[in-house]
Amino acid sequence: MLPVDDLGEPVPLPGPPRRVVSLVPSLTEAVDPAVLVGATDYCTHPPDLAVTRVGGSKYPKVDRVLALRPDLVLANSEENRPEDVERLRADGIPVWVTAAPASVPAALGSLRRLLGTAWDVEPGWLVEAERLWRDVRPPWAKAVVPVWRKPWVVVGRDTFAGDVLHRLGVVNVYADHAERYPRPSVDELRALDVDLVVLPDEPYLFTPDDGPQFFPGLRPVYVSGRHLTWYGPSLVAARAALEQALA
Repeated sequence: MLPVDDLGEPVPLPGPPRRVVSLVPSLTEAVDPAVLVGATDYCTHPPDLAVTRVGGSKYPKVDRVLALRPDLVLANSEENRPEDVERLRADGIPVWVTAAPASVPAALGSLRRLLGTAWDVEPGWLVEAERLWRDVRPPWAKAVVPVWRKPWVVVGRDTFAGDVLHRLGVVNVYADHAERYPRPSVDELRALDVDLVVLPDEPYLFTPDDGPQFFPGLRPVYVSGRHLTWYGPSLVAARAALEQALA
């Protein structure tokens, strides 16, 4: 029986993949760089990664991916378009699609299954990340978490970033919203009863000059978007870094 990805789709893996293209920055960082032959323009870690770049996650250059003759492509149900995944599979390329994780344990469990199935490995960073993020602090502050501006987009329900903050004791005020990424008006944002506005540096680059002025009276907390939204080796350093920023 063939192994299946997070969406239940079969992935033919005759052996450990040796030519991998990753379309997801978090997954690029999580696999052994020795097997990578291609990655997106936004795959910035590891910093010294020297592979062919295949465009963005949303609009990769599929012909360039095919030209690399990968024996596995890594994708994500939220970051990558189904039509690109379908085209790769139609050309005989195995694609492992991870689900959009709603929590830190779900993300690490997904990575554990991918790495164990494809390469039969359990990296030390994975074990350490599971240990570091096991505990949940009691709630001590409420926050709004913008991830985009023009229009405003904030972290809503069932998101990895929301669970990261939850484990640090920060309540996302939009955690019970019907949408995963609501688009509130500025007036709605300013009327919120919260203590903090958490401002990551990606996907939108919030800075002291672009962001906090829209939230008068709230304490701005500037964080690394990688620490807040990436799931992989970055999680080992993320907890301490985010706790320091929130302090």
